[in-house]
Amino acid sequence: MQCMMQNEVLIPASAKEDFITKGYTMLPQFYDAQRDVAPIQEGIRVILELMCRKYNVDAPTDTSWNAMTKAYPALIARNRAWGGEVYDAVKQIPAFMQLVTKTVNQTVFQHMRPGSIPGIAAGGYGIRIDNPGEEKFRAQWHQEFPSQLRSLDGIVFWTPLLPVTPDMGPVQIAEGSHAEGLIPVYRDDAGLGKTGAYALFMDKCDARLAKYETVAPLTQPGDLILMDFLTMHQGGHNVSAMPRWSVQFRYFNFADPLGTRIGWVGSFAAGVDFSKVLPELVTDGEVEA
Repeated sequence: MQCMMQNEVLIPASAKEDFITKGYTMLPQFYDAQRDVAPIQEGIRVILELMCRKYNVDAPTDTSWNAMTKAYPALIARNRAWGGEVYDAVKQIPAFMQLVTKTVNQTVFQHMRPGSIPGIAAGGYGIRIDNPGEEKFRAQWHQEFPSQLRSLDGIVFWTPLLPVTPDMGPVQIAEGSHAEGLIPVYRDDAGLGKTGAYALFMDKCDARLAKYETVAPLTQPGDLILMDFLTMHQGGHNVSAMPRWSVQFRYFNFADPLGTRIGWVGSFAAGVDFSKVLPELVTDGEVEA
């Protein structure tokens, strides 16, 4: 059985059930790869072409594939800081913002959260570039809420810009782990110089994870993964020869009681110390059961 939604998008009835019970669901080819994704890929290609000219890097940018898998690695091989310039630039591509604000995203949120009033988390959208073997910026096991806030009732929208293969480190999800509720976190740079949200670790993480099956869906451009703000997940280890490019953005619920109480304030991206907003989220580290 399927549910017809705005823009004639069909949502399987099982998708909502999966989201409720597993804390995530995947909607294959939810976005149109040519209409919605290709313009973002082209925007990235153009930016990388400009960057290669700017820094005199000889790398192919004739196609978006070459730009993303060859030119970008060539740039950061010369100077890793140039990768940060790319990271900041690509999130400003108009086609990317058009994907983030598509009306159908609101409809999906309301379908998964009946009675909600959707909002887009400012600063909660971007294009991730996960490079092979780069642990410092890999997102370890976490819940979305501590680093985003806004509302406890939120959904992560995750969609790839390149086909994700097993060796590229697909996102890993602990099925049903949203049942843990809000998990306290502590700060630790893990000896890797991690900062911001990357330095947050969940209390008793291993013991919690042991209760759940972990899945790592393989996705194609156009596929959409939806995750509850409380679902435990992490970026996989990229052991391939190319970066993993993906889009993430977050919708929250203005009607959520906790969100209303904190005034829908953001966290790291908003320059807010979440421990000042919700001190009950903070622990000193691993504690005995």
